[in-house]
Amino acid sequence: MPKIQATTATGEQSIEAPEGKKLVLVIEDAGIDILHRCGGNARCTTCRVEVLAGDPGEMGELERNRLAMETELADHVRLSCQIRVHDDLNVRVINQVNLDADSRRLRNQT
Repeated sequence: MPKIQATTATGEQSIEAPEGKKLVLVIEDAGIDILHRCGGNARCTTCRVEVLAGDPGEMGELERNRLAMETELADHVRLSCQIRVHDDLNVRVINQVNLDADSRRLRNQT
């Protein structure tokens, strides 16, 4: 079973992932509050992860076209909803629900 090492705002977590499962669901099922809104259709880009190590597989046309619309993305950024887990991966979760809520709360206080 592939292993996912996920780096989040609160630390690192090691997860065993069923082969072929979407990475976004593996991360979410592990209790990490990854932000995702479009239902896995590569439309919103909120489920972005930075692939630090491992092979996430080929990027499909839908994902490539959507990420091409974004600016200032770090190298190796992928949409976790478009990655099917087949190998060990080390990823950094970029957007998390709790962090997004905290950011909104801070903006509203100023």
